Amino acid sequence: MRQNIFLLFIAVFLLSCENNATNNSSTEVEAPSAATLIQKAIDNHGGEVYKKVAIDFDFRDRHFHVEGIGGDFTYIRSFSDTTGTQFRDMLTNSAFSREINGEKQQLTPKDSAAYANSVNSVVYFALLPYFLQDAAVQSSYLGEVTIKGEPYHKIKVTFQQDGGGKDFDDEYIYWLHKDKNTMDYLAYNYQVDGGGARFREAYNVRTIEGIRFADYINYKPTTGTLDVVTFDDLFAQGKMEELSRIDTENVKVELEKMADN
Repeated sequence: MRQNIFLLFIAVFLLSCENNATNNSSTEVEAPSAATLIQKAIDNHGGEVYKKVAIDFDFRDRHFHVEGIGGDFTYIRSFSDTTGTQFRDMLTNSAFSREINGEKQQLTPKDSAAYANSVNSVVYFALLPYFLQDAAVQSSYLGEVTIKGEPYHKIKVTFQQDGGGKDFDDEYIYWLHKDKNTMDYLAYNYQVDGGGARFREAYNVRTIEGIRFADYINYKPTTGTLDVVTFDDLFAQGKMEELSRIDTENVKVELEKMADN
């Protein structure tokens, strides 16, 4: 009799464990791949079209021309100062050069690196999220959140030192719309020039020749924190102060003429 009771107890225990395992497996939801979500956003913002176009735009009284995106690229920045002196900066995969009034300048390595970084930074932000597929990108999924009543995937991005550029230790957070696959918010902290942190909200969104562009309202936290992971919560609490508007103006997109094979 005792043996039968013991066997019955074991049977009930094993059945309970099996049911718990089944219930746990049915309720657990695997976290989405951050890289997959980023790629969906890139595809939605333009995808392969980026590689087939030349883009012109104005940013803060400077004109930019961009071509060869994702390959052998050329970024050109041209502007004039208050004296009428004309500057032309050109950044390619291999070099940076500056012309003043049509004459090529001899630059120190420090100045060349600073100017090149300035040109690259403007292009990088203007064409996000395209560059988030670079090999140096390290992405991780932070979960699903709600901003202004809309669902977003929250993704953290850092960079490997090898190939991550001079600002490889900066930290970025991107909020990608769960249903629309759009990048509507981003935040970052930076270490150069004393350090700081910013939160950007997209507005004036438009699609030109298949590529999605947006301007941004640029905020900083009123709390002084650099913890960008908390910025969506601070934004919801009204603890963000507007600093500026990041406007990309006079955007023109042209399909590049492809060489005949």
